[in-house]
Amino acid sequence: MSNDIALGVDIGGTGIKAAPVSLKTGAFIEDRYRIPTPQPSTPDAIARTVAKVIAKFNPSTQVPIGVAFPGVVQHGIVKTAANVDDQWIGTDLRAIIRDYAGHDVHVLNDADAAGYGEYKFGAAHGQGGSILLTTLGTGIGTAMIVDGTLVPNLELGHIMIDGHDAEDRAAESARDRYGYDWDQWIDELQKYYSEMERLLWPDLIIVGGGISKSHHMFLPKLRLRAPIVPAELLNGAGIVGAAAAAAAAVKRERDQAKAAVKSARAAQKRAAKAAAKES
Repeated sequence: MSNDIALGVDIGGTGIKAAPVSLKTGAFIEDRYRIPTPQPSTPDAIARTVAKVIAKFNPSTQVPIGVAFPGVVQHGIVKTAANVDDQWIGTDLRAIIRDYAGHDVHVLNDADAAGYGEYKFGAAHGQGGSILLTTLGTGIGTAMIVDGTLVPNLELGHIMIDGHDAEDRAAESARDRYGYDWDQWIDELQKYYSEMERLLWPDLIIVGGGISKSHHMFLPKLRLRAPIVPAELLNGAGIVGAAAAAAAAVKRERDQAKAAVKSARAAQKRAAKAAAKES
């Protein structure tokens, strides 16, 4: 793999998927590889499966690898695990995958990965300001990018609206749960997105999830200040975003290491000059 490629892995409730991604275009360099998510989805079982999908592409140690996980991930540690085994809570996701795969990885929340993918290569490409991505499915996943910086782990699908957890009424699953027709569901979406605008004032709202394929049925009927558009990367957003985020993290870590070396050398020079003056 060249220097312009990173590997993205997306851990889902039913499948663990991976593909090498071009950091120039966001396109898959090879076909996506998928293995069903093991059941029970314990840390060891999933880490072994992630190691298998990584090994499929045989990346060198220089290739950044990003892993998207369906839960809050803070400093590499899993804090919530709604769609996988509860044993994940408190697990060092980065460490356990490194142990099984033999590669260092960058880890992040799956909605954050999708949002970052849409920012780099999808519906928000080239867009500045505040960008809010929402995925409408079983629940509501959210991500926010502000002037190119991802704000991690914003669980905004769980804000309370009219005394209810927002995703209970506004996620796509609510259509079956309550038997909503399109107009009834759109009313719930209007409440949700109006609240997002009241709190966040985004410049652009992106809607992902499988229902985004039917965006013409509901997005034009929402009345909002910000433009609201369908996601472009579809099911590939998590892989693309994880890969891009990993590449950005590797660059950031390298730049920080260079800056630290430069600072240390400058300090040594100052110390040497001070010692020379004293002598």
